[in-house]
Amino acid sequence: MSELWAKAALQTYRWLGAAAFPFMGTYVAFRASRGKEEHSRRRERYGRSSVARPDGPLIWVHAASIGETGAVAALIQRLRGIGIEVVLTTGTVTSASFARERLGPDLLHQYVPLDIKPAVSRFLGHWKPDLAIFAESEIWPMTILELGARRIPQILINGRMSDRSFRRWQKRMALAESLFENLAHVAAQTELDGERFRALGARPVTVTGNLKADVAVPPVDEEELRRIAASINGRPCWAAVSTHDGEELVAARVHKALRRYRKDLLTVIVPRHPDRAPAIRNMLEERGLVVASRSAGEPLTPGTDVFLGDTIGEMGLYLRLASIAFVGKSLSGEGGQNPLEAAMLGAAVLSGPNVSNFAEAYERLIAARGARFVTDETSLAKMLHHLLSQPRTCEAMARAGARVVSEMGGALDRTWAALDPYVHPLRVEAALRGDAQGGERESILTDADRPRRGFLGWK
Repeated sequence: MSELWAKAALQTYRWLGAAAFPFMGTYVAFRASRGKEEHSRRRERYGRSSVARPDGPLIWVHAASIGETGAVAALIQRLRGIGIEVVLTTGTVTSASFARERLGPDLLHQYVPLDIKPAVSRFLGHWKPDLAIFAESEIWPMTILELGARRIPQILINGRMSDRSFRRWQKRMALAESLFENLAHVAAQTELDGERFRALGARPVTVTGNLKADVAVPPVDEEELRRIAASINGRPCWAAVSTHDGEELVAARVHKALRRYRKDLLTVIVPRHPDRAPAIRNMLEERGLVVASRSAGEPLTPGTDVFLGDTIGEMGLYLRLASIAFVGKSLSGEGGQNPLEAAMLGAAVLSGPNVSNFAEAYERLIAARGARFVTDETSLAKMLHHLLSQPRTCEAMARAGARVVSEMGGALDRTWAALDPYVHPLRVEAALRGDAQGGERESILTDADRPRRGFLGWK
């Protein structure tokens, strides 16, 4: 009965998507009007592309937002380095901009199609991927079903399963098994994540670690860094990064509280979504704070209270300016944000308690005394005051955090090893095609040579 229920639920999902498809234009247009979609590329959300598919083997990699895109960037570089074409899809405008900056303008990038059969089918019909790789927790029923129907292997890497998501899937075990059994492999971040994916029907599952701990050191324009650091001129500086709604107000209040003791304090605020910057600036100025916006090129003066980091791809700059970093989505949001970049760049890490999405990273940082939790703006202000007054303690935290990041390395190599059975045949094909001379080149490997795992019972 449970299997019949799962099939009925998936069939209903398919029908509802098909029924909604004619009306999705209004939804996408509304998002475009609010800057959440690129107006000129809206057709990509329906699976339509103006970019030709290149010859040879191609892998589809999907990363929802900036964090996931940064995590898979090194993997994409490796794949391209062995001659395999990659089409990267993301779901946000900011992640698309980040991908271009991190991976170069020659990267094939598309916006991910809506999880509706006509859009997914059109996307797959155009790109014809040999392998699909999804990052972290991207589980889209129709996409999974359509890939399964085409016998295209689909692999989840850097897989994580939050407490809330696991509880939701447990209530729908038959549905979970009907979807997760389609995954050819799950490379999970932690043992707990791996256990949860196995419990939901995924096989095989390996634990490879967190790719976000293996990311390259965030780049920076050294000349700009020197220029801005010179304008700060040794002022005490802390940063609130990857902030969500409500946390910028906390940062503003904390700045005003600390300024009574440190009149030259500079606060750097880097919102997770830069499109919120105008509203954040208004809020700060209403509270009497002097703001310098990075996107506007406004100079930092001795009277500047807040440096507003409202640009994409410059986290490496902002974190190098501060000795202490509060990592957001942890006080007013849920799940937290990745603390490893801040630790990697030598900042003492502070966070609110809501960090379930990065539990392992925080457990290790806290255990090593490379990070500390705060519960509200009062405790944040007290901790900042303490660390600013005790530079040796601050430096010891920073060293401990950097050591933890170093110890957590190796996830990229372990993920690469897990992918090898699926990537190796494509690598051979790419190499043989590269050696072919002239004329129309045929595929060297047959479908029988490539690993396939289909979705049983769904066509």
